[in-house]
Formats: sequence, C-alpha cells, structure tokens
Amino acid sequence: MEALEKEWANTPDAPDPATALPAPGAADTDGDPGGGPDPRRPLAAPDRSTSPHSPQAYAVLTIPRLHLRVPVAEGVGRTDVLDKGYVGHYPRTAQPGRPGNFALAGHRNTHGEPFRYLNRLRHGDEVRVETRTAVYTYVVDRTLPQTSPGDGGVLRAVPRSAARPSYGYDEPGHYLTLTTCTPEYTSTYRLVVWGKLRSVRLR
Repeated sequence: MEALEKEWANTPDAPDPATALPAPGAADTDGDPGGGPDPRRPLAAPDRSTSPHSPQAYAVLTIPRLHLRVPVAEGVGRTDVLDKGYVGHYPRTAQPGRPGNFALAGHRNTHGEPFRYLNRLRHGDEVRVETRTAVYTYVVDRTLPQTSPGDGGVLRAVPRSAARPSYGYDEPGHYLTLTTCTPEYTSTYRLVVWGKLRSVRLR
C-alpha cells in the first residue's frame, strides 16, 4: 500500500481509470443489465480502456469503524487477488464514484481477512475509497445479513437481492457493495453491506 501511494506521488499526471466519469446524462454501462454476475467466481475481463489491469492494486479502501486500510485490486480471483490479502473489485461493476454499483469482495478469514468484522458496520458508517486523483466517501445504509453465493442481484447497477427481494434499491444511483462469506470459517452464504456515495474530494 505504501508503494502504491508512493507511485501516486511520483506520477501525479498518470491516467486514473477509476476517475474517468461519463458525461452528464450518459448511459451507465458499468452495471450488469441482465441476471447479474455470480459472486462465486471471477467475471469476464473488463474493458481495459476504462479499468485497471488485474491484479494490480489501484485504490485503497479505508473503513474507520473497522480500523481497516487495505489495497484494492481488479478482479476477484482467489490466487491472484483475494489470497494476497487484497480486496477485489468485481469486473463489470462500476469504478469508484461512477454511476452504478462499485462492488468489492474480501476474505473474512485467513489471507489477511480484511472483511473479518464486516458485520460490525452500521447505518451511517463511512467507507472511503482513495485513488490517484480523488477520495470517494460512501455511507453505509443497508445490510443483507445472509444470501446465497449465487445471488448476482446484489452486484447489479441498481443492487437488489434476487434471493431476498425486500433487500436492495429501486432507483439508479452511486452505490457501494461489500461482500464476504458468512458464517465465519465457511463459504456457505454471503454477507452484503451497501452504501451510497456522499462526497468526492479531488486530491
């Protein structure tokens, strides 16, 4: 993470794919318009013109309540991303600050277990995502305590659980989704925490 921040400081003018915001009124193509991806496996490779190369870390996730600060890498593969202790970005979901759903996955146990205490997040908690050029602050407002690993609805551009339809959203917005396994030490179900973008601060 220190290496990433040093790289940002030494190359401030380098392109930052996470901050390539669309023009006002432009259609959002980051979210999945269909049945939603399966969180049990990595998704198809994203468009490299708008997304960083996997498994390079390109952002830093900070959750003050959990005293967590961890690098974010593209992809959710176990060996090249999650097992290295990174939080992984689901390809084909939005990038930080963009319309749609910026969706992340992390281990709850072993391999750095960045999302060990994800269940402790509460309504109103801040989640910050730092990139080379901006800091995005999301605010937690909903939690889905348990759903199936195949519930791809939680990753849609407008996230809503397909297994438990009373959990989710109805309107387009700038969403954050955090996912991990539950109960602890199993991969039987998924715990999902959602938030909305509150502010953007340029660096």
